[in-house]
Amino acid sequence: MPERRTVALVTLGCARNEVDSEELAGRLAADGWDLVEDASDADVAVVNTCGFVEAAKKDSVDALLEANDLKDHSRTQAVVAVGCMAERYGKDLAEALPEADGVLGFDDYADISDRLQTILNGGVHASHTPRDRRKLLPISPAERQDAAVALPGHAQEAPAPAQEAPAPAPEDLPEGVAPVSGPRAPLRRRLGTSPVASVKLASGCDRRCSFCAIPSFRGSFISRRPSDVLQETRWLAEQGVKEVMLVSENNTSYGKDLGDIRLLETLLPELADVDGIERIRVSYLQPAEMRPGLIDVLTSTPKVAPYFDLSFQHSAPGVLRAMRRFGDTDRFLELLDTIRSKAPQAGARSNFIVGFPGETEADLAELERFLTGARLDAIGVFGYSDEDGTEAVGYENKLDADTIAERLAHISQLAEELTSQRAEERVGETLQVLVESVESEDDGEVATGRAAHQAPETDGQVVFTTREGLVPGRMVEAKAVGTEGVDLVAEHHELAEAAR
Repeated sequence: MPERRTVALVTLGCARNEVDSEELAGRLAADGWDLVEDASDADVAVVNTCGFVEAAKKDSVDALLEANDLKDHSRTQAVVAVGCMAERYGKDLAEALPEADGVLGFDDYADISDRLQTILNGGVHASHTPRDRRKLLPISPAERQDAAVALPGHAQEAPAPAQEAPAPAPEDLPEGVAPVSGPRAPLRRRLGTSPVASVKLASGCDRRCSFCAIPSFRGSFISRRPSDVLQETRWLAEQGVKEVMLVSENNTSYGKDLGDIRLLETLLPELADVDGIERIRVSYLQPAEMRPGLIDVLTSTPKVAPYFDLSFQHSAPGVLRAMRRFGDTDRFLELLDTIRSKAPQAGARSNFIVGFPGETEADLAELERFLTGARLDAIGVFGYSDEDGTEAVGYENKLDADTIAERLAHISQLAEELTSQRAEERVGETLQVLVESVESEDDGEVATGRAAHQAPETDGQVVFTTREGLVPGRMVEAKAVGTEGVDLVAEHHELAEAAR
């Protein structure tokens, strides 16, 4: 029997990339590849790159170079780039980084097995010429659903190319691979055992923020059908997932191309009713698109986390207008007040850009005013950098690198202080915590998890005072008794009751 082909997937970037990696894993497993965790044990190392900002692109290049180094002293024979950076730069990346044996775009995902086999055999698959993916879909959102465009993570109904083999029947798939509903529907195989998994709600974005290049390589906004989202959530529950996080570039636009901008409000209760699911979390919300009905559902539906990942980016009106965004400090604070009037323990987080072209000291002070009053649980801060193909590249009044670095350090320090204070405000609260890990450390075993106001990776966590009775995947009631920076220290309910 010939030796089986092995592949490792190295994922960088956001939760959307993690979903894409599990789709690639499902397609490869269905075609007979063995998935391994360590790239040094793989015939092919596939690096799912991030193309968001300069630092992320550097991390992606470093990961590709690190994988390439394995070819001299391990099983690894080929290194392949996929993901946003590969899609964004295509043949330009291939020419600039010859260490990558292949650079595959989103159009290659449906044929990922053949592409990797060609490369492994010493062949060459020509990388695509970069282009604006927004132009691949109709301008009118209502006309996008039937477009035959590759959308990672979508179960598309468009017919497959004539030469593509029929999709395998569910009974023919390897154990642990999601069943499919059509020839272009995504396969999926989990790449870990976490009780948390992301599900794509949509892809692309119709907003035209002057600093962001994502729509150019992810394309225009297109929703997944509710039935596909429900089917995938049910399958994840069967795999032991307890919390599902809905991801896209802009979840508040969900349904607009399906004829109902309020579709998310009806979908969330259905997802929460899926057997085995303990919590549904929604990420990537646009403040300008928040509506009363969505706030009501997010703050009152059992098993739906009252969690608001709001993309504020700044709060000074002049900076926001230059960013082609809307709002100001007072309107943003009013939005947060509305949310907390309905759910006082609601979680809120956001990201901010400092040093944007034309940002003044007064603008920075306005941002500080907002941050001080917002009581956010988590704050991400980025220094502005020019991104290829964005409007802001051509703006005047660019700040010098030293000024941007100074402002970044200042706001980052403020953010750290404010989020630590917000964690202290939560001491005494009763929390619903999903246990995620129980690990051995020098001073014993430590159990950690996340409360409703804490998303995976981006926010803090809950550290339990003892691991007794705790196992990954269990949802427990706990009381916050202390803090460690942005993290909470908590006693789970049985121990708190016994101590009374």
